[in-house]
Amino acid sequence: MRTIIVFFIFIVELFASNTPFDLYKKEGEIKGHTLLIIGGIHGDEPGGYFAPAFLEKYYKIKSGNLWIIPNLNTDSIMADNRGIYGDMNRKFSSVDKNDNDFETVTKIKKIILDKKVDLILNLHDGHGFYRNKYENAIFNPNAWGQATIIDQEKINGLEKFGNLDELANKVTSILNNDSLFQEYHSFGVKNTETKFKDEQMQLSLTYFAVTNNKPAMAIETSKNITELTYKVIYQLKSIEEFMKIMDIKFERDFDINNYEQVKNKIYDFGKVTINNNISFDLTDIKSNMRFVPLKKNDNKFDFTHSLARVKNSDNKYEIYIGNIKVCDLYPQIFDLSTTKEKIKILIDGKELETSFANIVDIKNDFKILKSDFRVNIIGFSKNGVDSEDDILIKKSDIQDNYSIDNSNNKYRVEFYKDGKFYGMIILNFIADKK
Repeated sequence: MRTIIVFFIFIVELFASNTPFDLYKKEGEIKGHTLLIIGGIHGDEPGGYFAPAFLEKYYKIKSGNLWIIPNLNTDSIMADNRGIYGDMNRKFSSVDKNDNDFETVTKIKKIILDKKVDLILNLHDGHGFYRNKYENAIFNPNAWGQATIIDQEKINGLEKFGNLDELANKVTSILNNDSLFQEYHSFGVKNTETKFKDEQMQLSLTYFAVTNNKPAMAIETSKNITELTYKVIYQLKSIEEFMKIMDIKFERDFDINNYEQVKNKIYDFGKVTINNNISFDLTDIKSNMRFVPLKKNDNKFDFTHSLARVKNSDNKYEIYIGNIKVCDLYPQIFDLSTTKEKIKILIDGKELETSFANIVDIKNDFKILKSDFRVNIIGFSKNGVDSEDDILIKKSDIQDNYSIDNSNNKYRVEFYKDGKFYGMIILNFIADKK
């Protein structure tokens, strides 16, 4: 459990290893209703999973509860595929025990039916733009995009949030009166009347919920909107309105109508720490990194982004943020060892101590001070030098093509002893702000 001053976040791992999806519980100090957000049931609908990942990272809950699953269908998300094992959203009536989605569907059903959950929102991107009347092939009643989808008008006998049509129309009305990026981005409410008119939707997550007296609906932004930031903003605005209806009080430190602010946060991919001795910033990382000192097997990857996953294939590690492959790491195999010993560095004339897996900011120059380690500064070389310590080095002394970022500011320093790899630090050259 990780405690924040005004709210609590619980990260619940649903599997002991290779967790297929994550449940984040943001619970305010003041008790209240619980909203469950589910993203990523379809892997080719990035608006449906980058929005809950954004929600998990940047929102604080003061009262009530927000439960977030950003990545229900992780394998399909990485593949940018609707469902590599078939359509997961057609497996909630029944699913075979031998189906690769069986465990995921079984576990999400238990979460949906949790007595604490009051309302469920399932997030998607849908084709076209929903309209009550036919306009053309893109704008018509058969489209799913820019709509709140309900399976029926209400759940009879359920007083709390059971009037699905009323809730959906209230939220879409507010959205349409707010600042849309384009007028044609307006939202509608689509009632599939699932029980009587849609056999396929009878197999879906939301219909499973409502038939178990759990209010649920889907929010669909349009696949025809190609700008991810627009879709994330629309999803977040919808969720915020549902939170207000449920008296879930929240805080955020950004302007949801500021396109650049939101975009920068969406594409902040966070960091990965590998084996507790290497750390990379993934936001501007180069697409390929070679000769990364790793173990032959059982390398441990820890990410700060909820959509981050790693896949081992073709003698490399592929790192993904959602459906975006950000980097291929090609390993160089070493035996690893650990130490609590600090590394001493002279940075811009001042001595600093640091541990492995840290990033060190430098304005002008640095010197790795002498120790028992053999030092390898990737991209720097000096004839006759085996260990590259006790040498004053400027950025111009290191070859740009060895940087780990596209901006050519970050460089690797690796530490070895007795043929074993101990750790790495990253040197980050920053401009002197005056």
